[in-house]
Amino acid sequence: MKKKKWVQVVFRRRVLVILVLLIQITLLVLLIAGTGRYFQYSYQILSILSILVCIHVLNKHDKPAYKLTWIFLILLFPFFGGIMYILFYFWSNPRKLKLALDNNIRNSSSAFYFSGNRLADLIEAHPEYKTQAHYLQEYAGFPVYANTRQEYFDSGDVYFRRVLEELEKAQHYIFLEFFILSEGVMLNSIVDILERKASQGVDVRIIYDDLGCFLTLPPDYRENLERMGIRCFVFNPVRPIVSSLQNNRDHRKIISIDGRVAFTGGLNLADEYINAVEKYGHWKDAAIMLEGEGAWSLTLIFLQMWNLGFREQDDYASLYPWKDGSAAAGDEAWGYVQPYADNPIDDENVGEHVYIQIINQAKNYVYINTPYLVIDDNLLSALTLAAKSGVDVRIITPHRWDKWTVAITSRSYYRRLISAGVKVYEYTSGFNHGKTFVSDDKIATVGTTNLDFRSLYLHFECGVLIYSSKTVMDVKNDFLKTLPSSHQITLNECARNAVQRIIPDVLRIFAPLM
Repeated sequence: MKKKKWVQVVFRRRVLVILVLLIQITLLVLLIAGTGRYFQYSYQILSILSILVCIHVLNKHDKPAYKLTWIFLILLFPFFGGIMYILFYFWSNPRKLKLALDNNIRNSSSAFYFSGNRLADLIEAHPEYKTQAHYLQEYAGFPVYANTRQEYFDSGDVYFRRVLEELEKAQHYIFLEFFILSEGVMLNSIVDILERKASQGVDVRIIYDDLGCFLTLPPDYRENLERMGIRCFVFNPVRPIVSSLQNNRDHRKIISIDGRVAFTGGLNLADEYINAVEKYGHWKDAAIMLEGEGAWSLTLIFLQMWNLGFREQDDYASLYPWKDGSAAAGDEAWGYVQPYADNPIDDENVGEHVYIQIINQAKNYVYINTPYLVIDDNLLSALTLAAKSGVDVRIITPHRWDKWTVAITSRSYYRRLISAGVKVYEYTSGFNHGKTFVSDDKIATVGTTNLDFRSLYLHFECGVLIYSSKTVMDVKNDFLKTLPSSHQITLNECARNAVQRIIPDVLRIFAPLM
Protein backbone atom coordinates (compact mmCIF):
# COMPACT_ATOMS: atom_id res chain seq x y z
CA MET A 1 0.00 0.00 0.00
CA LYS A 2 2.85 2.36 0.84
CA LYS A 3 4.43 1.94 -2.61
CA LYS A 4 1.05 2.40 -4.30
CA LYS A 5 0.60 5.66 -2.42
CA TRP A 6 3.94 7.17 -3.50
CA VAL A 7 3.36 6.02 -7.08
CA GLN A 8 0.10 8.01 -7.02
CA VAL A 9 1.92 11.04 -5.57
CA VAL A 10 4.65 10.82 -8.21
CA PHE A 11 2.05 10.42 -10.94
CA ARG A 12 0.16 13.51 -9.75
CA ARG A 13 3.38 15.52 -9.62
CA ARG A 14 4.38 14.45 -13.12
CA VAL A 15 0.92 15.18 -14.52
CA LEU A 16 1.02 18.63 -12.91
CA VAL A 17 4.36 19.42 -14.57
CA ILE A 18 3.03 18.31 -17.96
CA LEU A 19 -0.19 20.30 -17.51
CA VAL A 20 1.72 23.48 -16.64
CA LEU A 21 3.87 23.06 -19.74
CA LEU A 22 0.76 22.53 -21.90
CA ILE A 23 -0.87 25.63 -20.39
CA GLN A 24 2.20 27.70 -21.31
CA ILE A 25 2.10 26.46 -24.89
CA THR A 26 -1.67 26.96 -25.15
CA LEU A 27 -1.46 30.54 -23.84
CA LEU A 28 1.31 31.25 -26.32
CA VAL A 29 -0.77 29.96 -29.23
CA LEU A 30 -3.84 31.93 -28.09
CA LEU A 31 -1.75 35.07 -27.71
CA ILE A 32 -0.34 34.70 -31.20
CA ALA A 33 -3.47 33.49 -32.99
CA GLY A 34 -5.70 36.37 -32.03
CA THR A 35 -8.27 37.96 -34.31
CA GLY A 36 -8.78 41.34 -35.87
CA ARG A 37 -6.14 43.96 -36.52
CA TYR A 38 -4.02 42.79 -33.56
CA PHE A 39 -3.62 39.48 -35.33
CA GLN A 40 -2.33 41.30 -38.42
CA TYR A 41 0.19 43.27 -36.37
CA SER A 42 1.33 40.23 -34.42
CA TYR A 43 1.67 38.21 -37.63
CA GLN A 44 3.97 40.83 -39.15
CA ILE A 45 6.04 41.18 -35.97
CA LEU A 46 6.42 37.44 -35.47
CA SER A 47 7.26 36.85 -39.13
CA ILE A 48 10.09 39.38 -38.85
CA LEU A 49 11.12 37.74 -35.59
CA SER A 50 11.28 34.35 -37.32
CA ILE A 51 13.52 35.79 -40.04
CA LEU A 52 15.85 37.27 -37.41
CA VAL A 53 15.92 33.96 -35.54
CA CYS A 54 16.85 32.14 -38.78
CA ILE A 55 19.74 34.56 -39.29
CA HIS A 56 20.86 33.98 -35.70
CA VAL A 57 20.63 30.20 -36.05
CA LEU A 58 22.64 30.19 -39.29
CA ASN A 59 25.44 32.22 -37.71
CA LYS A 60 25.45 30.37 -34.38
CA HIS A 61 28.38 28.10 -33.52
CA ASP A 62 26.39 24.88 -33.42
CA LYS A 63 25.98 21.55 -35.14
CA PRO A 64 24.57 21.89 -38.69
CA ALA A 65 21.92 19.28 -37.84
CA TYR A 66 20.51 21.53 -35.08
CA LYS A 67 20.49 24.50 -37.42
CA LEU A 68 18.64 22.59 -40.14
CA THR A 69 16.08 21.25 -37.66
CA TRP A 70 15.21 24.68 -36.27
CA ILE A 71 15.12 26.36 -39.66
CA PHE A 72 12.84 23.59 -40.93
CA LEU A 73 10.51 24.08 -37.94
CA ILE A 74 10.42 27.83 -38.49
CA LEU A 75 9.63 27.33 -42.17
CA LEU A 76 6.94 24.81 -41.24
CA PHE A 77 5.46 27.10 -38.58
CA PRO A 78 6.56 30.61 -39.62
CA PHE A 79 4.00 32.25 -37.37
CA PHE A 80 5.32 31.02 -34.03
CA GLY A 81 8.50 29.05 -34.88
CA GLY A 82 10.72 31.99 -33.98
CA ILE A 83 9.06 32.63 -30.64
CA MET A 84 9.34 28.91 -29.76
CA TYR A 85 13.08 29.06 -30.40
CA ILE A 86 13.37 32.10 -28.12
CA LEU A 87 11.39 30.37 -25.38
CA PHE A 88 13.51 27.26 -25.74
CA TYR A 89 16.94 28.88 -25.78
CA PHE A 90 16.91 32.51 -24.69
CA TRP A 91 14.84 31.90 -21.58
CA SER A 92 17.56 29.48 -20.51
CA ASN A 93 20.47 30.83 -18.54
CA PRO A 94 23.37 28.35 -18.54
CA ARG A 95 25.85 31.11 -17.64
CA LYS A 96 25.76 30.45 -13.88
CA LEU A 97 26.08 26.71 -14.42
CA LYS A 98 28.99 27.20 -16.81
CA LEU A 99 30.83 29.54 -14.44
CA ALA A 100 30.39 27.13 -11.54
CA LEU A 101 31.51 24.13 -13.58
CA ASP A 102 34.51 25.99 -15.02
CA ASN A 103 35.50 26.96 -11.49
CA ASN A 104 35.23 23.33 -10.30
CA ILE A 105 37.32 22.15 -13.25
CA ARG A 106 40.03 24.75 -12.56
CA ASN A 107 40.15 23.93 -8.85
CA SER A 108 40.48 20.20 -9.46
CA SER A 109 42.83 20.28 -12.48
CA SER A 110 46.08 19.87 -10.52
CA ALA A 111 44.60 17.03 -8.44
CA PHE A 112 44.42 14.85 -11.56
CA TYR A 113 48.24 14.74 -11.50
CA PHE A 114 48.76 13.65 -7.89
CA SER A 115 50.12 10.35 -9.19
CA GLY A 116 52.31 11.97 -11.84
CA ASN A 117 52.17 12.63 -15.57
CA ARG A 118 52.14 9.44 -17.67
CA LEU A 119 51.64 10.99 -21.11
CA ALA A 120 55.32 10.87 -22.11
CA ASP A 121 55.55 7.24 -20.98
CA LEU A 122 52.56 6.27 -23.12
CA ILE A 123 53.87 8.11 -26.19
CA GLU A 124 57.33 6.56 -25.83
CA ALA A 125 55.91 3.06 -25.54
CA HIS A 126 53.10 3.52 -28.08
CA PRO A 127 53.68 6.55 -30.35
CA GLU A 128 50.62 5.65 -32.44
CA TYR A 129 48.40 6.87 -29.57
CA LYS A 130 50.02 10.31 -29.33
CA THR A 131 47.28 12.40 -30.95
CA GLN A 132 44.39 10.84 -29.07
CA ALA A 133 46.11 10.87 -25.68
CA HIS A 134 47.43 14.40 -26.23
CA TYR A 135 43.95 15.72 -27.08
CA LEU A 136 42.32 14.23 -23.98
CA GLN A 137 45.08 15.30 -21.59
CA GLU A 138 46.39 18.61 -22.89
CA TYR A 139 43.13 20.04 -24.28
CA ALA A 140 40.21 18.28 -22.58
CA GLY A 141 42.02 17.98 -19.22
CA PHE A 142 41.89 14.22 -18.59
CA PRO A 143 45.36 12.69 -18.01
CA VAL A 144 46.76 9.28 -18.85
CA TYR A 145 47.19 6.81 -15.97
CA ALA A 146 49.29 3.68 -15.51
CA ASN A 147 49.26 1.22 -12.57
CA THR A 148 45.56 0.55 -13.06
CA ARG A 149 44.03 -2.90 -13.11
CA GLN A 150 40.87 -3.17 -15.18
CA GLU A 151 37.97 -5.60 -14.98
CA TYR A 152 35.46 -5.67 -17.81
CA PHE A 153 31.85 -6.76 -17.24
CA ASP A 154 29.76 -8.07 -20.12
CA SER A 155 26.54 -8.35 -18.10
CA GLY A 156 24.74 -6.53 -15.33
CA ASP A 157 24.52 -9.42 -12.88
CA VAL A 158 28.32 -9.93 -12.83
CA TYR A 159 28.82 -6.18 -12.44
CA PHE A 160 26.28 -6.05 -9.61
CA ARG A 161 27.98 -8.80 -7.60
CA ARG A 162 31.34 -7.08 -7.98
CA VAL A 163 29.93 -3.72 -6.90
CA LEU A 164 28.48 -5.25 -3.72
CA GLU A 165 31.85 -6.86 -2.92
CA GLU A 166 33.77 -3.60 -3.35
CA LEU A 167 31.24 -1.50 -1.42
CA GLU A 168 31.74 -3.76 1.59
CA LYS A 169 35.46 -2.88 1.56
CA ALA A 170 34.90 0.91 1.76
CA GLN A 171 36.72 2.59 4.66
CA HIS A 172 36.62 6.32 3.95
CA TYR A 173 34.09 7.30 1.28
CA ILE A 174 31.65 6.03 -1.34
CA PHE A 175 30.53 8.31 -4.19
CA LEU A 176 27.74 7.35 -6.62
CA GLU A 177 26.42 9.22 -9.66
CA PHE A 178 23.62 7.78 -11.82
CA PHE A 179 21.01 8.81 -14.34
CA ILE A 180 18.36 6.35 -13.13
CA LEU A 181 17.64 4.96 -9.68
CA SER A 182 14.68 2.62 -9.30
CA GLU A 183 13.70 0.83 -6.11
CA GLY A 184 14.12 -2.92 -6.32
CA VAL A 185 16.64 -5.69 -5.75
CA MET A 186 19.61 -3.80 -7.20
CA LEU A 187 19.12 -0.35 -5.68
CA ASN A 188 17.83 -1.57 -2.31
CA SER A 189 20.75 -3.97 -1.87
CA ILE A 190 23.22 -1.16 -2.54
CA VAL A 191 21.41 1.33 -0.29
CA ASP A 192 21.41 -1.20 2.57
CA ILE A 193 25.21 -1.28 2.39
CA LEU A 194 25.42 2.51 2.03
CA GLU A 195 23.26 3.05 5.11
CA ARG A 196 25.41 0.67 7.16
CA LYS A 197 28.64 2.26 5.91
CA ALA A 198 27.33 5.75 6.65
CA SER A 199 26.54 4.68 10.23
CA GLN A 200 30.18 3.56 10.53
CA GLY A 201 31.43 7.04 9.59
CA VAL A 202 32.04 6.49 5.86
CA ASP A 203 31.33 9.60 3.78
CA VAL A 204 28.52 8.48 1.42
CA ARG A 205 27.26 10.74 -1.37
CA ILE A 206 24.79 10.16 -4.22
CA ILE A 207 23.99 12.24 -7.32
CA TYR A 208 20.98 11.28 -9.41
CA ASP A 209 19.25 13.01 -12.28
CA ASP A 210 15.72 14.22 -11.59
CA LEU A 211 14.38 13.54 -15.07
CA GLY A 212 16.00 10.11 -15.18
CA CYS A 213 14.17 9.27 -11.94
CA PHE A 214 11.01 11.13 -12.96
CA LEU A 215 8.79 8.05 -12.65
CA THR A 216 10.98 5.69 -10.63
CA LEU A 217 11.47 7.28 -7.20
CA PRO A 218 9.07 8.50 -4.50
CA PRO A 219 9.04 12.28 -4.02
CA ASP A 220 10.68 12.05 -0.58
CA TYR A 221 13.51 9.74 -1.64
CA ARG A 222 16.19 12.34 -1.11
CA GLU A 223 14.99 12.99 2.42
CA ASN A 224 14.94 9.24 3.10
CA LEU A 225 18.57 8.93 1.99
CA GLU A 226 19.64 11.86 4.11
CA ARG A 227 17.94 10.37 7.16
CA MET A 228 20.21 7.35 6.61
CA GLY A 229 23.24 9.64 6.71
CA ILE A 230 23.66 9.60 2.90
CA ARG A 231 24.24 13.03 1.38
CA CYS A 232 22.30 13.56 -1.83
CA PHE A 233 22.33 15.94 -4.80
CA VAL A 234 19.38 15.83 -7.23
CA PHE A 235 20.74 17.17 -10.51
CA ASN A 236 18.75 19.69 -12.57
CA PRO A 237 15.29 19.33 -10.95
CA VAL A 238 12.47 19.14 -13.48
CA ARG A 239 10.57 22.41 -13.62
CA PRO A 240 7.44 23.19 -15.66
CA ILE A 241 9.22 25.79 -17.80
CA VAL A 242 9.95 25.58 -21.53
CA SER A 243 13.75 25.69 -21.45
CA SER A 244 16.71 24.06 -23.19
CA LEU A 245 18.34 23.55 -19.78
CA GLN A 246 15.85 20.75 -19.15
CA ASN A 247 17.64 18.89 -21.97
CA ASN A 248 20.98 18.90 -20.14
CA ARG A 249 20.79 15.74 -18.04
CA ASP A 250 23.39 13.92 -15.95
CA HIS A 251 23.69 10.63 -17.86
CA ARG A 252 26.90 9.53 -16.11
CA LYS A 253 27.23 6.30 -14.11
CA ILE A 254 30.08 6.40 -11.60
CA ILE A 255 30.84 4.55 -8.39
CA SER A 256 34.03 5.52 -6.54
CA ILE A 257 35.16 3.66 -3.43
CA ASP A 258 37.94 5.37 -1.45
CA GLY A 259 39.40 6.66 -4.72
CA ARG A 260 41.11 3.28 -5.18
CA VAL A 261 38.34 1.50 -7.06
CA ALA A 262 35.83 3.00 -9.50
CA PHE A 263 33.16 1.72 -11.86
CA THR A 264 31.55 3.20 -14.95
CA GLY A 265 29.61 1.94 -17.96
CA GLY A 266 26.07 1.66 -19.23
CA LEU A 267 24.33 0.30 -16.15
CA ASN A 268 21.96 2.30 -13.99
CA LEU A 269 20.68 1.11 -10.61
CA ALA A 270 17.45 -0.56 -11.69
CA ASP A 271 16.42 -4.21 -11.83
CA GLU A 272 16.14 -4.54 -15.61
CA TYR A 273 19.89 -3.87 -15.88
CA ILE A 274 20.66 -7.06 -13.96
CA ASN A 275 17.76 -9.02 -15.57
CA ALA A 276 15.97 -9.31 -12.23
CA VAL A 277 12.93 -8.12 -14.18
CA GLU A 278 12.37 -8.33 -17.91
CA LYS A 279 11.59 -5.15 -19.81
CA TYR A 280 12.73 -5.69 -23.39
CA GLY A 281 13.99 -9.26 -23.31
CA HIS A 282 17.52 -10.01 -22.11
CA TRP A 283 19.31 -6.79 -21.13
CA LYS A 284 22.82 -6.74 -22.62
CA ASP A 285 25.16 -4.16 -21.14
CA ALA A 286 28.81 -3.35 -20.46
CA ALA A 287 30.79 -1.78 -17.63
CA ILE A 288 34.35 -1.54 -16.36
CA MET A 289 36.06 -1.40 -12.98
CA LEU A 290 39.34 0.45 -12.46
CA GLU A 291 41.57 -0.37 -9.49
CA GLY A 292 44.56 1.90 -9.04
CA GLU A 293 45.55 5.35 -10.31
CA GLY A 294 42.82 5.61 -12.95
CA ALA A 295 40.09 5.24 -10.32
CA TRP A 296 41.16 8.61 -8.88
CA SER A 297 40.28 10.33 -12.15
CA LEU A 298 36.67 9.10 -12.03
CA THR A 299 36.55 10.24 -8.39
CA LEU A 300 37.50 13.78 -9.42
CA ILE A 301 34.98 13.73 -12.27
CA PHE A 302 32.31 12.91 -9.68
CA LEU A 303 33.49 15.71 -7.37
CA GLN A 304 33.37 18.28 -10.18
CA MET A 305 29.65 17.53 -10.50
CA TRP A 306 29.03 17.22 -6.75
CA ASN A 307 30.42 20.67 -6.10
CA LEU A 308 27.88 22.12 -8.54
CA GLY A 309 25.15 21.14 -6.13
CA PHE A 310 26.72 22.17 -2.85
CA ARG A 311 29.06 25.00 -3.89
CA GLU A 312 31.66 23.49 -1.60
CA GLN A 313 35.35 22.90 -2.21
CA ASP A 314 36.62 19.47 -1.24
CA ASP A 315 40.16 19.03 0.01
CA TYR A 316 41.31 16.76 -2.80
CA ALA A 317 44.61 15.92 -1.12
CA SER A 318 42.77 14.53 1.91
CA LEU A 319 40.67 12.28 -0.36
CA TYR A 320 43.62 11.02 -2.39
CA PRO A 321 44.21 7.39 -1.37
CA TRP A 322 47.97 7.17 -1.91
CA LYS A 323 49.69 9.62 0.39
CA ASP A 324 53.14 8.68 -0.94
CA GLY A 325 52.17 10.02 -4.38
CA SER A 326 51.15 6.99 -6.45
CA ALA A 327 49.58 3.56 -6.43
CA ALA A 328 51.66 0.42 -6.40
CA ALA A 329 53.29 -0.41 -9.73
CA GLY A 330 50.97 -2.39 -11.96
CA ASP A 331 51.42 -5.23 -14.42
CA GLU A 332 52.52 -4.04 -17.88
CA ALA A 333 49.69 -6.15 -19.31
CA TRP A 334 47.25 -3.55 -17.93
CA GLY A 335 48.66 -0.88 -20.27
CA TYR A 336 47.31 2.64 -19.77
CA VAL A 337 43.87 4.12 -19.13
CA GLN A 338 42.47 7.59 -19.70
CA PRO A 339 39.12 8.25 -18.01
CA TYR A 340 37.28 11.20 -19.56
CA ALA A 341 34.09 13.19 -19.16
CA ASP A 342 31.93 15.33 -21.39
CA ASN A 343 29.52 18.16 -20.67
CA PRO A 344 27.14 20.14 -22.89
CA ILE A 345 28.07 23.54 -21.44
CA ASP A 346 31.54 24.00 -22.96
CA ASP A 347 30.68 23.13 -26.62
CA GLU A 348 33.61 20.69 -26.71
CA ASN A 349 32.20 17.31 -27.77
CA VAL A 350 34.76 15.11 -26.02
CA GLY A 351 32.81 11.85 -26.32
CA GLU A 352 32.26 12.35 -30.05
CA HIS A 353 35.93 13.18 -30.59
CA VAL A 354 37.05 10.03 -28.75
CA TYR A 355 34.83 7.95 -31.05
CA ILE A 356 35.90 9.73 -34.23
CA GLN A 357 39.59 9.36 -33.43
CA ILE A 358 39.18 5.62 -32.84
CA ILE A 359 37.40 5.28 -36.19
CA ASN A 360 39.87 7.45 -38.11
CA GLN A 361 42.94 5.66 -36.71
CA ALA A 362 41.62 2.14 -37.28
CA LYS A 363 43.62 0.03 -39.72
CA ASN A 364 41.86 -3.35 -39.50
CA TYR A 365 38.56 -3.17 -37.63
CA VAL A 366 36.22 -1.14 -35.45
CA TYR A 367 33.50 -2.96 -33.47
CA ILE A 368 30.78 -0.86 -31.85
CA ASN A 369 27.96 -1.56 -29.38
CA THR A 370 25.31 1.16 -29.05
CA PRO A 371 21.63 1.18 -28.05
CA TYR A 372 20.87 4.10 -30.38
CA LEU A 373 22.25 5.08 -33.77
CA VAL A 374 21.17 8.67 -34.43
CA ILE A 375 24.29 10.46 -35.61
CA ASP A 376 25.34 13.64 -37.39
CA ASP A 377 27.36 13.93 -40.61
CA ASN A 378 30.72 13.89 -38.79
CA LEU A 379 30.27 10.41 -37.37
CA LEU A 380 28.39 9.17 -40.41
CA SER A 381 31.23 10.29 -42.70
CA ALA A 382 33.88 8.78 -40.40
CA LEU A 383 32.11 5.39 -40.31
CA THR A 384 31.44 5.21 -44.04
CA LEU A 385 34.94 6.42 -44.99
CA ALA A 386 36.54 3.78 -42.74
CA ALA A 387 34.43 1.03 -44.33
CA LYS A 388 35.17 2.30 -47.86
CA SER A 389 38.88 2.27 -46.96
CA GLY A 390 38.84 -1.43 -46.12
CA VAL A 391 38.33 -1.27 -42.34
CA ASP A 392 35.95 -3.92 -41.00
CA VAL A 393 33.30 -1.71 -39.35
CA ARG A 394 30.57 -3.52 -37.43
CA ILE A 395 27.80 -2.08 -35.25
CA ILE A 396 25.40 -3.95 -32.97
CA THR A 397 22.16 -2.16 -32.04
CA PRO A 398 19.07 -3.61 -30.30
CA HIS A 399 16.33 -5.53 -32.09
CA ARG A 400 13.91 -4.83 -29.25
CA TRP A 401 13.91 -1.09 -28.59
CA ASP A 402 12.80 1.01 -25.64
CA LYS A 403 11.77 4.01 -27.79
CA TRP A 404 10.05 3.30 -31.12
CA THR A 405 10.72 6.78 -32.57
CA VAL A 406 14.45 6.39 -31.91
CA ALA A 407 14.32 2.86 -33.35
CA ILE A 408 12.78 4.06 -36.61
CA THR A 409 15.19 6.97 -36.80
CA SER A 410 18.19 4.70 -36.11
CA ARG A 411 17.14 2.37 -38.91
CA SER A 412 17.00 5.30 -41.32
CA TYR A 413 20.80 5.40 -41.17
CA TYR A 414 21.19 1.74 -42.11
CA ARG A 415 20.91 2.24 -45.88
CA ARG A 416 23.81 4.63 -46.17
CA LEU A 417 25.99 2.70 -43.71
CA ILE A 418 25.42 -0.69 -45.33
CA SER A 419 25.85 0.73 -48.83
CA ALA A 420 29.31 1.96 -47.77
CA GLY A 421 30.28 -1.47 -46.43
CA VAL A 422 29.45 -1.09 -42.72
CA LYS A 423 28.00 -4.29 -41.23
CA VAL A 424 24.96 -3.52 -39.06
CA TYR A 425 23.49 -6.08 -36.66
CA GLU A 426 20.51 -6.10 -34.30
CA TYR A 427 20.74 -8.01 -31.02
CA THR A 428 17.77 -10.35 -31.26
CA SER A 429 17.78 -11.69 -27.68
CA GLY A 430 16.67 -8.37 -26.19
CA PHE A 431 17.98 -4.88 -25.61
CA ASN A 432 21.64 -4.05 -26.26
CA HIS A 433 22.43 -1.13 -23.96
CA GLY A 434 26.25 -1.33 -24.01
CA LYS A 435 28.35 1.61 -25.20
CA THR A 436 31.70 0.19 -26.35
CA PHE A 437 34.21 0.78 -29.14
CA VAL A 438 37.17 -1.52 -29.80
CA SER A 439 39.72 -1.36 -32.60
CA ASP A 440 42.71 -3.33 -33.92
CA ASP A 441 43.28 -5.28 -30.66
CA LYS A 442 44.94 -2.12 -29.32
CA ILE A 443 42.41 0.41 -28.11
CA ALA A 444 38.92 0.38 -26.62
CA THR A 445 36.51 2.59 -24.72
CA VAL A 446 33.73 1.68 -22.29
CA GLY A 447 31.39 4.37 -21.01
CA THR A 448 27.99 6.02 -20.91
CA THR A 449 27.89 7.83 -24.27
CA ASN A 450 25.34 6.55 -26.80
CA LEU A 451 25.61 7.23 -30.50
CA ASP A 452 22.80 9.76 -30.48
CA PHE A 453 22.42 13.53 -30.30
CA ARG A 454 21.42 13.55 -26.63
CA SER A 455 24.47 11.69 -25.37
CA LEU A 456 26.92 13.29 -27.77
CA TYR A 457 25.82 16.93 -27.39
CA LEU A 458 23.23 17.45 -24.62
CA HIS A 459 24.13 15.22 -21.67
CA PHE A 460 26.87 14.98 -19.07
CA GLU A 461 28.72 11.75 -19.92
CA CYS A 462 31.88 9.81 -19.05
CA GLY A 463 33.99 6.87 -20.16
CA VAL A 464 37.37 5.16 -20.00
CA LEU A 465 39.80 4.92 -22.91
CA ILE A 466 42.01 1.82 -22.68
CA TYR A 467 45.38 1.49 -24.42
CA SER A 468 47.37 -1.72 -25.01
CA SER A 469 45.72 -3.65 -22.22
CA LYS A 470 44.44 -7.21 -22.16
CA THR A 471 41.07 -5.64 -21.33
CA VAL A 472 40.89 -4.49 -24.96
CA MET A 473 40.62 -8.15 -25.93
CA ASP A 474 37.87 -8.67 -23.34
CA VAL A 475 35.83 -5.94 -25.04
CA LYS A 476 36.50 -7.47 -28.46
CA ASN A 477 35.63 -11.01 -27.35
CA ASP A 478 32.38 -9.77 -25.79
CA PHE A 479 31.42 -8.21 -29.11
CA LEU A 480 32.25 -11.39 -31.03
CA LYS A 481 30.26 -13.51 -28.53
CA THR A 482 27.25 -11.22 -29.08
CA LEU A 483 27.28 -11.62 -32.88
CA PRO A 484 25.68 -15.11 -32.92
CA SER A 485 22.73 -13.64 -30.99
CA SER A 486 22.40 -10.84 -33.54
CA HIS A 487 20.87 -10.58 -36.99
CA GLN A 488 22.85 -8.90 -39.76
CA ILE A 489 20.73 -6.34 -41.59
CA THR A 490 20.77 -6.48 -45.38
CA LEU A 491 20.21 -3.61 -47.77
CA ASN A 492 16.92 -5.16 -48.91
CA GLU A 493 15.60 -5.04 -45.35
CA CYS A 494 16.27 -1.33 -44.92
CA ALA A 495 13.31 -0.09 -46.97
CA ARG A 496 10.79 -2.30 -48.68
CA ASN A 497 8.43 0.44 -49.92
CA ALA A 498 8.07 4.21 -50.19
CA VAL A 499 6.18 4.59 -46.90
CA GLN A 500 8.89 2.75 -44.99
CA ARG A 501 11.42 5.12 -46.46
CA ILE A 502 9.51 8.37 -45.96
CA ILE A 503 8.61 8.00 -42.27
CA PRO A 504 12.21 7.42 -41.06
CA ASP A 505 13.50 10.21 -43.29
CA VAL A 506 10.96 12.63 -41.79
CA LEU A 507 11.90 11.57 -38.25
CA ARG A 508 15.57 12.17 -39.05
CA ILE A 509 14.79 15.85 -39.54
CA PHE A 510 13.79 16.03 -35.88
CA ALA A 511 16.55 13.70 -34.63
CA PRO A 512 18.53 16.51 -32.90
CA LEU A 513 15.50 17.32 -30.72
CA MET A 514 14.61 13.71 -29.77
